[in-house]
Amino acid sequence: MNSYIIIDGWKSNIRFSSAHIIPEYEKCGRLHGHTYAVHVKVYGKPDKKGIMMDFSLIKDILKEVVSELDHKILIPEKSNVIKIEKQKDGVKISSLGKNYVFPLSDCIFLPIDSTSAENLSKYILERLTKKTSFPKNVEGIEIGVDEGYGQGARILKKF
Repeated sequence: MNSYIIIDGWKSNIRFSSAHIIPEYEKCGRLHGHTYAVHVKVYGKPDKKGIMMDFSLIKDILKEVVSELDHKILIPEKSNVIKIEKQKDGVKISSLGKNYVFPLSDCIFLPIDSTSAENLSKYILERLTKKTSFPKNVEGIEIGVDEGYGQGARILKKF
């Protein structure tokens, strides 16, 4: 990979605030929340015009994805640890001997097994790569999800 372009989620306002539970880790097993930022690096070679890819295409898709996550309870549908019971107008989740009931409209169900920063990075990367066509000069893309300044996870996909 020759060079990269970068989008800083803190500075570009690609952020969302959400709550979650990660029962696999005692400290994170309680309901808590973060203000997240999503960062992107696109690796490859600039074209003849000196451009690797239009930033705005990526930013628009990411803003759409984070708007779906913003101010929601993140529920990992594939969790083996959290019990999820969808009810008529709400959802009950049970974890570590605690029961929580939320309105359905306050929740988003994600096809992941844990709402860790690592899994959120992978989820967002998959959403981005399904929603855009990358030019042939793009060799890879990295998504980062921070749970606060200086603390997060990154995932890289090579093309």
